[in-house]
Amino acid sequence: MMDHARDLASVCEATDRLLTAVAALDNADVTQPSRLPGWTRGHVLAHLARNADALVNVFEGRPMYVSGEARDADIERDAPRPLKTQLTDVRDSANRFQDTASLSQDWSRTVELRNGVLDTAAWLPFRRWIEVELHHVDLGTGHDLEDLSEEFTQREINFLAHRFSKHPDVPALTIKQDDGRLLLTGAVEGVTAEQLDSDYRPPLPDLTVSGRQADLLGWLAGRRDGSALHVEGGALPSLPPL
Repeated sequence: MMDHARDLASVCEATDRLLTAVAALDNADVTQPSRLPGWTRGHVLAHLARNADALVNVFEGRPMYVSGEARDADIERDAPRPLKTQLTDVRDSANRFQDTASLSQDWSRTVELRNGVLDTAAWLPFRRWIEVELHHVDLGTGHDLEDLSEEFTQREINFLAHRFSKHPDVPALTIKQDDGRLLLTGAVEGVTAEQLDSDYRPPLPDLTVSGRQADLLGWLAGRRDGSALHVEGGALPSLPPL
């Protein structure tokens, strides 16, 4: 069961941390490369602002983005802005998201995200939390995956493992976490999505990936190459882009 109110509070706290870190930069810093290939810090900040507005669209029943091309054009347009403008936009758009998400609504309803992805409204605050936390790391201001909370890290690992479950381009594999918990993902034969969400324990795939939580998250989220992970039963697979 998703606790959207708690997730909204977590989004607010994560946004405050990000804004505090960005406020210590200057205009030149915003133009420097981020950790995301081809994006400056300005691109990351512009994306964060436009993503908040896009989720407001979802809450209000509109398409998340007019189109993929429009989304990319908006980010390119806003990326070169000076630091003060970037900070104001990220803060104001975050407030618009919080205000919209705080309204009384049917949290069980189905909503449509980018590329036709369907989800329930209750997941939107967590999705926004993901954006803020991971892109804070992408800014390269000294905040890293190891600095993320244990709760967020575990939930995001679970989320990504579920996202890749039954994916035809990801081989069946077991994720062995550093506390001994196991997660199945990839093209696990004969296992339904409902079973993956339950306590069902099918035979484990031969391919096992294990390591620290931060390294597992980094690999699943496309932020690390997986070289710090331990792999048994085959080679570490390349994961499709998120």
